[in-house]
Amino acid sequence: MKLLLTSGGVSNASIRGALEGLLGKPFGECNALCIPTAEYGHPMCTPASAWRFVSGKSSTPMNNLGWKSVGLLELTALPSMGNERWKTWVSDADVLLVDGGDACYLSYWMNQSGLAALLPTLPDKVWVGVSAGSMVMTPRIGEDFVNWKSPSGNDSTLGVVNFCIFPHLGHELMPENTMANAERWAKGIGGPAYAIDDQTAIKVVGDAVEVVSEGNWKFLP
Repeated sequence: MKLLLTSGGVSNASIRGALEGLLGKPFGECNALCIPTAEYGHPMCTPASAWRFVSGKSSTPMNNLGWKSVGLLELTALPSMGNERWKTWVSDADVLLVDGGDACYLSYWMNQSGLAALLPTLPDKVWVGVSAGSMVMTPRIGEDFVNWKSPSGNDSTLGVVNFCIFPHLGHELMPENTMANAERWAKGIGGPAYAIDDQTAIKVVGDAVEVVSEGNWKFLP
């Protein structure tokens, strides 16, 4: 699977160009599925914020990029239906657009639904995450970002990539997301990490990792 891990969505021309390159064709020829599940695990998210994401009216550009079609994939519903029904929805999509919220909650439902097990069989699919939708692909998120306690009782996520992400660096509505706090967080995370702002994304294709940015970021080894 090809990954575009963002903090604030497809927020500038550089990130948009990176996404177009991963897709290999114009947005208008691509079918997208949006996944709002992470919203329901975070206390700052509401039904209204989930609707804004799904409808393309949120502040993080994702669903309003001119896709050929946009569908909704709610992971909490998938265990109640046969796998063969929803797997075709995923296989027929070109791109998965994954909202923020709580990364541990998203990780749990990706595992419970079977989506996490399916993704390695889809090497040409593109995953675009925003905030928690990006952090879910990392090994862990750090206690600073845990709002929903998973049954495992820890902050582990899927570990698709071997680095962690501190999102929303320098965000005006998140005064605690300073570089000093990112560096403190990184010391406790136990591995390489990136602090990225909302104008930055991390592109991952196979073993190749590339930072795409018109803003501020820092690698924290």
